[in-house]
Amino acid sequence: MEEELIGIKNAALSFVLEADSLESLEETKLQFLGKSGKLTLTIKEIKKVPQEKRAAVGMLANEVKETIEQAIESQTQKLKNKNLSHVIKKIDVTSPGKAEPIGHLHLVTQAIEEITDIFKSIGFTRVRYPEVEWDWYSFTALNFPLNHPARDDWETFFIDEKEHDKFGPMLLTPHTSSGQIREMLENKPPIKMLNIAKTYRRQIDVGHTPMFHQFETLAVSENLSITHLKGTLDYFVKSFFGSKIKTRIRPYHFEFTEPSFEVDITCTVCLGKGCKLCKEGWLEMGGAGMVHPNVLKNAGIDSEKYKGFASGWGVERVLMMRENLNIDDLRLIYSNKLDFLEQF
Repeated sequence: MEEELIGIKNAALSFVLEADSLESLEETKLQFLGKSGKLTLTIKEIKKVPQEKRAAVGMLANEVKETIEQAIESQTQKLKNKNLSHVIKKIDVTSPGKAEPIGHLHLVTQAIEEITDIFKSIGFTRVRYPEVEWDWYSFTALNFPLNHPARDDWETFFIDEKEHDKFGPMLLTPHTSSGQIREMLENKPPIKMLNIAKTYRRQIDVGHTPMFHQFETLAVSENLSITHLKGTLDYFVKSFFGSKIKTRIRPYHFEFTEPSFEVDITCTVCLGKGCKLCKEGWLEMGGAGMVHPNVLKNAGIDSEKYKGFASGWGVERVLMMRENLNIDDLRLIYSNKLDFLEQF
């Protein structure tokens, strides 16, 4: 069959080079690559080739097909250029030119910029901390026990690097909360920090991607309370989602805050009446709470004198909740499908 394939290639190339019009070139293409073309029918016979030779014959068939396709494409361009050279076009120099397409920021970047502006307006300073982090900053200093599930390599991306004598294994930070520790170690209270960064977790399905963005707030000062936390959350939610949207907090458990809360907002679709999306009028937003005394101590801050509050939410989540995009697969946001991205 190898000889047959080579013969088909040589014959096809000869026909292609002799083609003097686009019509004859199209006939050659159908003759060899069409549904009933010589090469197409020969490829269908590969299944009859002995098993030990089938792979080699298949590779040769692909090479022959690619060679013929490239020759046809090259000859097509030559014929088009030849035809154009005989056409004299009148150019109206006063006609407006065709505008080049203009791109725009990705919808996640747009959301990050808006979130940043909202928190800056109430005194929070935008910071950035490493995405490649040490275990101590991501877990130990945040009060995670050694046997916590998040420290399992099925949950977190650990990096094949020698462990640090003090800080332990290297990893891709699973949350922006590691920035709380670095911020408190580098600055003395009062602190008002906004940390927005990429985070990484070993999850991928319609509702999760291995890389996503979080925005973390941290405030540390004397006499801070849950009231200050709730007021900050309310301000952000009303600024980002609209004045009709309310927040509520529910008791929860996080290792690095005590007390801890899950934060809900009024459903942006039904405005709290109850619908298919929310069921009871509320949508879960993310986590928040008062900074755990152990976390303050690990960062060298007097937990008797200072109090703090923190929150950590997903950028993609708040974006989708506001825009009501109805995306059934979160991975679409990071696809290269222009028909989706150009909407924003």
